[in-house]
Amino acid sequence: MYRIITVEREYGCGAGEIARQLSSKLGWKLWDRELTAEIARVANVDSSAVSMCEERVDSAFQKLVKVFWRGSYERSMHLEHQPFGPDRMVEVGEQVMREIAEQGNCVIVGRGAPYFLRERSDVFHIFLYAPRAEKLRRIQELGKNLQDAEELVDTVDRERMLFIKHYFGADWPTRSLYHLMINTAIGDENVISMILYSMQTLEQVPA
Repeated sequence: MYRIITVEREYGCGAGEIARQLSSKLGWKLWDRELTAEIARVANVDSSAVSMCEERVDSAFQKLVKVFWRGSYERSMHLEHQPFGPDRMVEVGEQVMREIAEQGNCVIVGRGAPYFLRERSDVFHIFLYAPRAEKLRRIQELGKNLQDAEELVDTVDRERMLFIKHYFGADWPTRSLYHLMINTAIGDENVISMILYSMQTLEQVPA
């Protein structure tokens, strides 16, 4: 019986909204931005520090983290550790995701979830992608101009590739992890229907 769904995705393919609708249909807890907030709570840092670390790893980013911690936020906290960075984010993220998985009935978006939870038999892993034109269209519908949309499409997934290679020693996407990989250009409703149907079908297959 599947109790958890992980949603890995290409940037701009609409995965966040699809995950929201999917969790609503199932009546399960959605962990997307909520996951960022929970990691920040456990690590005792501001959510913006976690957001800056998510699925990124590079020296320029580390500099941004240090600048952030030298700001007014630093003066409002009693800090016992080194500035929060990707290494600490991954460490706390794994702890939080394992606790979330134990609770079950949840949809987790990105943040390395398919890798952290790959040994669990009660997790259904999906990967969502889309053609470039579809991703640009979706991003522009969210209010970005074409130039910004193109820059995001060109950079965010590259950062995710580096992140996964650095922390998990794997290529991104790691196709063998996923039960299902879907092109979201077929429409959100069709994507959700395919996920639910595939889950139900696999649950009926003897172990």
